Amino acid sequence: MLYWFNLVALLVLISAYAQAELRIVCYWGSWSVYRPGDGAFDVEDIDPNLCTHIVYTFVGINAKGKVVLLDTWNDIDLGAIKRFNALREQNPSLKTMVAIGGWNEGSKKYSKVMNNDTTRGIFVDNVVNFVKKYGFDGFDIDWEYPTQRGGSPGDKDAFSKLLSELRPKFDANGFLLSAAVSAGVDKIDAAYDVPQLVKNLDFINVMTYDLHGDWDSATGENAPMYPGNEDIENGETKLNVDYAINYWIQKGAPASKLNLGMGTYGRSFTLQSSSDHGIGAPSTGPGQGGPYTEEAGDLGYNELCINLDQWTVVWNDKQEVPYAYKGNQWVGYDNVESFKIKSQYILDHGIGGAMIWSIDTDDYRGKCNQGKYPLINTIKSVLSGQSSGTEPSNPTPTEPSTGDTDTPTKPTQPPTQPPTTSTTTTPPPLTEGCPKEGYIRDPNNCQIFYYCQNVNGQYTISQYSCPDGTLFDTTINACNYADAVQC
Repeated sequence: MLYWFNLVALLVLISAYAQAELRIVCYWGSWSVYRPGDGAFDVEDIDPNLCTHIVYTFVGINAKGKVVLLDTWNDIDLGAIKRFNALREQNPSLKTMVAIGGWNEGSKKYSKVMNNDTTRGIFVDNVVNFVKKYGFDGFDIDWEYPTQRGGSPGDKDAFSKLLSELRPKFDANGFLLSAAVSAGVDKIDAAYDVPQLVKNLDFINVMTYDLHGDWDSATGENAPMYPGNEDIENGETKLNVDYAINYWIQKGAPASKLNLGMGTYGRSFTLQSSSDHGIGAPSTGPGQGGPYTEEAGDLGYNELCINLDQWTVVWNDKQEVPYAYKGNQWVGYDNVESFKIKSQYILDHGIGGAMIWSIDTDDYRGKCNQGKYPLINTIKSVLSGQSSGTEPSNPTPTEPSTGDTDTPTKPTQPPTQPPTTSTTTTPPPLTEGCPKEGYIRDPNNCQIFYYCQNVNGQYTISQYSCPDGTLFDTTINACNYADAVQC
């Protein structure tokens, strides 16, 4: 009996250790400090206890192989780098890193430097000195992408050589080395010698987002978990998170070295016709920019969620992510529900952790009644074992089907048993009518809540009851454990 007790205790300890080791790698776009209004995000807006690793982006490269600062005024004059690394004083276990490259840097300069033994050697030494000088714990390479976008055929081998030359010097200094890599099969095959990456990198950040966007002629999800009904051609069936992660593993990457990328933003489109708004609907180009990022075709979660009650939100059952539309605007994005699913996927498949692009477009001010950093906190909660990513959720009523196979979005539901529901047009507590469209908690019983929906100018009311031991939390519009709800 004692033997079995000790074995169970050991397994519990192993499980707890494994969970504690899961990575949450959060990138910060340092230029977000310049965004207008509530979109401005500075170092002090970073919660140092939210992520295991935070990555400062970006620095660049010059033709001589030197690492260069891209914004010396913010990086140095305003002390952003120094303040960034000082976050470890609040959380000594936090690791700070700096990333080089990114989409705007392209590939041309990197290709020329890395294919020349002399300039590549200069770069290696310069990287080591840069990490030492500014006090980072490590360096992230975001070369997008070897052999692509102005690169050359030799890039694949040159990238491997670069990593093999950095590794011993990083080991000698105790530095971390990582890379952000593509989720596209064609890019993976062309750009990466996966066994060499695995050998020399501490972890690999797979950018499993931007799988659809305004570069397509029809609407599609930014980061679908699985293929959709519209993905009928061979290339389309590969544009999803599950396929990308499994392809990296198939190519030789241990699941434990991979971080599954999650985007705190959506890709938006302008519909050709506002009456055709499903997956695969024809588009005329990017959607309108948001008030903070001000970039056509791109909406941060923090600028989307503040007005989401004005959109029609649809839960895509097949791909396990939501999309929303309003007039001729359409956006595919991630929410708390889909982040729970992806976080649970990490646990179920032995993935090493999550990577987030980027911390500055989560709702870090908590303006959408889900608390601060609702998306990243969801990842942290699931990966730490505080909640599961598999609980059922309450369905949100939606408009009648127009032929889409998708279902409406669902608020999170912590308990494992589903709520009991009854629907009526005149529930007793709301006999005076709905004050607004959306969720309303019963004024006399916090376990009961209602959903008011405007249908052709008249409200219909659906009544729900949270499972025993839970109450309806008006700050997140979902059932929550009773001790976490102010009733």
